[in-house]
Amino acid sequence: MTSNPAIQAAIDLTAGAAAGTACVLTGQPFDTMKVKMQTFPSLYRGFTDCCLKTYSQVGFRGFYKGTSPALIANIAENSVLFMCYGFCQQVVRKVVGLDKQAKLSDLQNAAAGSFASAFAALVLCPTELVKCRLQTMYEMETSGKIAKSQNTVWSVVKSILRKDGPLGFYRGLSSTLLREVPGYFFFFGGYELSRSFFASGRSKDELGPVSLMLSGGVGGICLWLAVYPVDCIKSRIQVLSMSGKQTGFIGTFISVMKNEGIMALYSGLKPTIIRAFPANGSLFLAYEYSRKLMMSQFEAH
Repeated sequence: MTSNPAIQAAIDLTAGAAAGTACVLTGQPFDTMKVKMQTFPSLYRGFTDCCLKTYSQVGFRGFYKGTSPALIANIAENSVLFMCYGFCQQVVRKVVGLDKQAKLSDLQNAAAGSFASAFAALVLCPTELVKCRLQTMYEMETSGKIAKSQNTVWSVVKSILRKDGPLGFYRGLSSTLLREVPGYFFFFGGYELSRSFFASGRSKDELGPVSLMLSGGVGGICLWLAVYPVDCIKSRIQVLSMSGKQTGFIGTFISVMKNEGIMALYSGLKPTIIRAFPANGSLFLAYEYSRKLMMSQFEAH
């Protein structure tokens, strides 16, 4: 950690951007399957069926629908998340009465990550809305919920602005916050506990890439197991509001429970769990290594 908070924030921001890029490049096809299965569970018998149908309908590019907003979403979210994580760690140190350079416990790091995620949700919600709508455009058109339209980022952005104005980009913000704040407690908690397990007495900073990737994967699985139904409701709100259907979190939850049962809230869980290791493993690997590299460059000067 540097003594200059502005430089530390810039390093965390840049490392977060690298982490977000790595996460999307490794995990996007799984994320697309997750969103399709969450919003149209009756169309797919399972993960393999969803993959095969997507390929036959729109080809290989179908797996990467929404990649550009996903990249923007993840870069923005992780830049803000890791920059605020650094600040929130200092807040936690102050609250518990620790020195500025003191190491936090795994639980304290989890709390700092949870606070930081509230700020990240504000930049994540608009870009994730565009991503989810692009990912499910084919299903929305073929089910007759919306008319055929241009399938581009810009056309989705224009349609949101036309229908709901700038605040339309924050459709699903309450469910995004409801997912992020508890979810990131488990995310950072799972990651830090796994690093402690692999370090077994050594410094966590000495861990190699395999241990970091496994720890990131465990963090990702902890997050999704804790908040998956909330994410499912959020995807429904963001996608189905395209057809003019405006329901809030409670309304959507009651409707899913009444019409489809509790298991519908877990549609798409398999690709999400499979995605956790490559995507979150790459995320933390990119974050830790780029952060270390920038810190050593700064200290050398």
